[in-house]
Amino acid sequence: MRSFPIPLIPTEEGDLLIPAEQVTGLLRSVAADWASAAGFDIPEADPETVLAMAEALTQLADQIDAECIACASRPEAS
Repeated sequence: MRSFPIPLIPTEEGDLLIPAEQVTGLLRSVAADWASAAGFDIPEADPETVLAMAEALTQLADQIDAECIACASRPEAS
C-alpha cells in the first residue's frame, strides 16, 4: 500500500482544503495502478471494467485541472 502525503489547509471557517494538484495527482496515481493491475489474472477484477474505472478517474483529474486553470485564468474583477 502506498502512502501519499497530502497537506490539509485549514480555513477560517474551520473547513479543511486539499490542494487541487494533490487531488489530481492522487486520482492519476490510483488510475495508473489500476491500469497496470488490469493485466494481472485476478478473477474478481474484469480487466475491461478496471480499465474503464481507471479512465474515469483520469478524466475526472483532467476535468478538475481544466476547471482550476479556467478559474485561475479569469481576469480579476475591479
